[in-house]
Amino acid sequence: MVARCGEVRVWHWAHRGRRHCDSWWENETEWHRKWKGQFPVDWQEIIQHAEDGERHIADVKTDDGWVIEFQHSYIKPEERRSREGFYSKLIWVVDGVRRKTDKARFQKALDESVAPFPEYALLRRGRSHGGGLLRDWAGSRAHVFFDFGDKQVLWWLIPNANDIDAYVTRISCAEFIENHRRTATQGANDFDSVAEAFTGLVADYESHRRAQSEKAPRQDFERDFARMSRRNLQGRNRPRRYRR
Repeated sequence: MVARCGEVRVWHWAHRGRRHCDSWWENETEWHRKWKGQFPVDWQEIIQHAEDGERHIADVKTDDGWVIEFQHSYIKPEERRSREGFYSKLIWVVDGVRRKTDKARFQKALDESVAPFPEYALLRRGRSHGGGLLRDWAGSRAHVFFDFGDKQVLWWLIPNANDIDAYVTRISCAEFIENHRRTATQGANDFDSVAEAFTGLVADYESHRRAQSEKAPRQDFERDFARMSRRNLQGRNRPRRYRR
């Protein structure tokens, strides 16, 4: 609280502005406000405390504990890592059209990528040097969703990519929003199981790729891994609509 002791209005106490109580605060854009407006009001602007007293305000926090941060401006890598350490369950939604070239470069990276999982054709592998967004966000410990202004589709960057590759798939905006909103009424969220399946698939691929001998032809490895993943991942708890 701040003491207001002027000469015009009655002396009173006022709340500090968000700028003064959260070092991560930034001015909200219209894009930012529209995204927050997709979620219940009582999920917005939720204060979070750490054991050491550190406090920050989450843009949105769902009933099942996911914090959703909407990021329009550039964020320094050290601040991004700090936020990912502070929030145990964090999702980033990133404005993909802030820089004029990001959308085209991201699309070029997709065009040049390969699909290591034939049974999940939307899951693709692109080079992290394929544009500013992948450079800034590849390697994030959190789930990152790029919004390129298409009201139908978000591009989902899977966490913990290596320094060279970025694994992405797409998801509809409506599905992303509804997966989280339904916890307010049904107490269930498909996001957890889908996220676990996708990250597990990428982890399996990376593990087998590292273990593969450099002498083995690349196409043989891709073929063998695809066969293995079809067999071994059948039992994953994946909602039917995410299956090919």
